[in-house]
Amino acid sequence: MATMTEIGGLASSRCVGRTFHKNGRGRRGARLNATVGLSVRSMRAAERRDDLTEEIGAPVCSDKLNALHEFQLSVPIGETRLPPDFHRKTKIVCTVGPSTNTREMIWKLAEEGMNVARLNMSHGDHESHQKIIDLVKEYNYQHKDNVIAVMLDTKGPEVRSGDLPQPILLEEGQEFNFTIKRGVSSEDTVSVNYDDFVNDVEVGDVLLVDGGMMSLAVRAKTPDTVKCTAIDGGELKSRRHLNVRGKSATLPSITEKDWEDIKFGVDNEVDFFAVSFVKDAKVIHELKEFLRSCHADIHIIPKIESADSIPNLQAIISASDGAMVARGDLGAELPIEDVPLLQEEIIRTCRSMQKPVIVATNMLESMINHPTPTRAEVSDIAIAVKEGADAIMLSGETAHGKYPLKAVKVMHNVAIRTESTVLSDILHTTAAAIQTGDCGDVSQGHISAMFAFHATNMANTLGTPIIVFTQTGSMPILLSHFRPSSTIFAFTNQERVKQRLALYHGVLPIHMQFYENADETFSRAIKHLMNLKYLKQGESVTLVRSGTRPIWRSEFTHHIQVRKVQD
Repeated sequence: MATMTEIGGLASSRCVGRTFHKNGRGRRGARLNATVGLSVRSMRAAERRDDLTEEIGAPVCSDKLNALHEFQLSVPIGETRLPPDFHRKTKIVCTVGPSTNTREMIWKLAEEGMNVARLNMSHGDHESHQKIIDLVKEYNYQHKDNVIAVMLDTKGPEVRSGDLPQPILLEEGQEFNFTIKRGVSSEDTVSVNYDDFVNDVEVGDVLLVDGGMMSLAVRAKTPDTVKCTAIDGGELKSRRHLNVRGKSATLPSITEKDWEDIKFGVDNEVDFFAVSFVKDAKVIHELKEFLRSCHADIHIIPKIESADSIPNLQAIISASDGAMVARGDLGAELPIEDVPLLQEEIIRTCRSMQKPVIVATNMLESMINHPTPTRAEVSDIAIAVKEGADAIMLSGETAHGKYPLKAVKVMHNVAIRTESTVLSDILHTTAAAIQTGDCGDVSQGHISAMFAFHATNMANTLGTPIIVFTQTGSMPILLSHFRPSSTIFAFTNQERVKQRLALYHGVLPIHMQFYENADETFSRAIKHLMNLKYLKQGESVTLVRSGTRPIWRSEFTHHIQVRKVQD
């Protein structure tokens, strides 16, 4: 059986942490000294080899830190050479649709790198989505060393034009009307499905069709009709999505159809709800209350895609379990030049609150019809990875595209290549934080957050993966927030926790029953990782025992240890 030799570590009690924080609030100098002291103590370790003992107390001089940095400098641009134990940390969300809704394709998507399967409730019915959920559950049952989470994405309140017998070609300057009367379809007028459309629109507004594929200026309106002039013409087809530039429709974020879909998701125990067109935190609280009444453990990811959501961004994310940057409608309701800045702001806000963030829409749009992406799309993925997104998403590329597997492979390759180039930056940022004792805001927060910070420092300095045992997922999430350079192996005895952790940056969740004896559990975890080729004899690991629910320890004690793997 695999065993581990303890090299060194740090243990502390919660009462010590409280004293540390209390003193820190009163005296900045004392807090800095205490932080530096704890940083140094947390990084002390002794590694015995034969008759030699090597003490690692100066992070910047660590041989492993220098070796990793030299490795990065030695990789030429255009050549992808990664350490053998380097795993992609940014997760991939794939929308499953007609191109990928078979057993064979879901298995292949998982092999190429899919971490989360997204169900787009704007298309298909409950029967077709049930089939996908059942296939994902079958995959998870058969593949204990991997996990695919399920995200149900609500349709939301969409304003759409009505049915047309045939497409209408609009020329620039041509007049065209939208009416709230039902069933109207003529050469110059078509119905819309929203009764308050006339009230929401003002003269001078710009209407966008399908996010900007066509645009029309509002020149006049009557009690039941909005009269427009085409600015950018094109072919108007049936049931096209309509936006008003700079405005959101006064519709509820969760429609009657959405509630039926949410109940369907609760019955099938999906892992995440992606909620469309969230404008404020009220709808998040409403949905959470409903989920509590159903005793459903499902996390809520609001889609930031409406103009009204931006002023309420902090409150929305604070009330939620993460966020999605849905750039399509966001770029329709707001100036497109604002979208990159808003993406960065949303990512930064989520990371500051330790919430996962997904970047979505048009990431590999050209691969719906072509086998290779544009260079701009490749750069778009790399930017999202560099900005710190937990996950990046494919929509039509995998739902109905011609090359779904190639799209996932491209996203995987770009993400892992980008991550490899920022590895040395992570290591040097961590080393600088250790030297200055800069824990950020968490030094005044919960003791578990402080320990996650120091565990990351230790793992980065020694170049070790992190092993954490969790019943709630809280500690792996905290560790993910600090972006350690190596993988976070999160062992949990809760299937729901394992599923949920699939979305978090750098976390590889593994289900395992915990034993009454801690060392027995540790040994079995190490043996499991060795069997999967994640660890080799002689390597070291950083072991973290901390979090909101104690396992094999007193409630007030937290441990960080470095252990060497042995047979």
